[in-house]
Amino acid sequence: MHTEKEAIETSADIVIVAENLADVAAREALLDRAMGPKRRKKSSEKLRRGRRPSEGLALIARNAEGLAIGTVRLWDVRLGEGGPAALLLGPLAVDPAAKGAGIGSALMRQAIAEAARLGHRAILLVGDAPYYARFGFTAGKTGQLSMPGPYERDRFLALELVPGALEGARGVLKASGRKLGASARKSEGGARGESVGASLARPTGRVAL
Repeated sequence: MHTEKEAIETSADIVIVAENLADVAAREALLDRAMGPKRRKKSSEKLRRGRRPSEGLALIARNAEGLAIGTVRLWDVRLGEGGPAALLLGPLAVDPAAKGAGIGSALMRQAIAEAARLGHRAILLVGDAPYYARFGFTAGKTGQLSMPGPYERDRFLALELVPGALEGARGVLKASGRKLGASARKSEGGARGESVGASLARPTGRVAL
């Protein structure tokens, strides 16, 4: 696990801040470079489409020139019909040209810390188990839960921010975040359903890597 001191020494010119409206186009371009157009067909997208990220949980990593080189957002969901609230994380992406600088790890740690500070109880995601295990995510807590679409069961992971938060949780994840207004949908690309993060997100402050 990288320590904060190590990260500062290797990437002192990178900061993590709350996303704002001016970041929308850059964020979408970054996601296209990092993940390709098929990203919009993922089952996680069904829970994000037409919704805003959870308040305060849309983050951007910027380089010394102020360019967006990393992004992560978390979304409000329910665990089954009428079930408890949780967060769905994703996408997490780093510009291919900036890989290896610890930016993804820093975004993850900041996102988890902010989610805990805001009182959320659990985070779920679909992703590479060995990578996300370093942050405490495991498939052991998702056995009775499922995504609304095709996904790989061993990539469906969860982290309890409050011990026992996922005990007894079962069913298909349901979107529960605030819906986008018409103007926000237009600014974000309309049918793609991407959300405006920082217009709602309280600034998290600058976090040097």
